[in-house]
Amino acid sequence: MEKIKQWLRRFMTGRYGTDKLSMTILTVGVIASLAAIFVPVPFVQGLLTVGAYVLMFWAIFRCFSRNTYKRYQENRKYLMLLDRIKDRQHKYFTCPRCHQPVRVPRGKGKIAIKCPKCGEKFIKKT
Repeated sequence: MEKIKQWLRRFMTGRYGTDKLSMTILTVGVIASLAAIFVPVPFVQGLLTVGAYVLMFWAIFRCFSRNTYKRYQENRKYLMLLDRIKDRQHKYFTCPRCHQPVRVPRGKGKIAIKCPKCGEKFIKKT
């Protein structure tokens, strides 16, 4: 048993492992797999099954990937998207010149926004 543990430790060295995005992909894959059981239409059932397998394979691929920087960036973008969806008090705009995301409070009407990165001023409705 100890040899298996050591082999597994050596195998996982330098690999990315699990994160929030991988767990979400895996959860959606399992839900799609369970939904395929209850769908009576064979074509839709086949699509759900194939989709579930693709999602689960993708989650496992992300866990065993050695390109940790790329997996980290994917997870970071996913977490930023979740934060934007959860943030109901602010609205996000991108600067027309440098494409920097700018966060402003909601419900202020038309306001002049100054980009903190390049100083560009633009008017948007919040």
